Amino acid sequence: MNGGEGAGGDGEAVLRAIRTRRVVRALADTPVGPEQLRAVLDSARFAPHAGNRRLHRYVVVTRPGLLRALRMVSPGMLQRPAAAVVVCVDRDRVRAYGFPEHNPGPYIDVGTAAATMLLAAHGLGLGAGPVTSFSRAAVAELLGLPDGVRPELIVCLGHPSPQQPPPVHRRGGPAWDDLVRWERS
Repeated sequence: MNGGEGAGGDGEAVLRAIRTRRVVRALADTPVGPEQLRAVLDSARFAPHAGNRRLHRYVVVTRPGLLRALRMVSPGMLQRPAAAVVVCVDRDRVRAYGFPEHNPGPYIDVGTAAATMLLAAHGLGLGAGPVTSFSRAAVAELLGLPDGVRPELIVCLGHPSPQQPPPVHRRGGPAWDDLVRWERS
């Protein structure tokens, strides 16, 4: 392997995808095809998972009425997705593997799965955005989740609308270099 190239070859293509992926807040009404949905969902199994234990469950939502209901209980869902993937933690499996109740591992894995799905969506030309501001109890009820399966994050998916709201720029925050500390010899 050359520096910058992974097992698949072009490291620059991966870095370009990371640098150009954005949260898409305006989505068109066009449905997302089942092959695209499956590809985005399938990407989650390649995300890092603590001990490869698969302590998560995924619910794919495509019915317009259910998507509208999800939006009603999700103040953070600004976009109108054509599909959504709800990433859940199976708390019974977490306990069965001996993780303490507040172990961060399963929740970190929610983030790695979501990040991988966001990059997969971007690679397929889809718009995507994560949502964490929602009523977990209401989403669990809407989706008919079994006890012990708790929704933690929603990945909204759709075709990007040509008109996007301007990006959110925070003023007065620290520069990137101020957030990085290099170890010293």
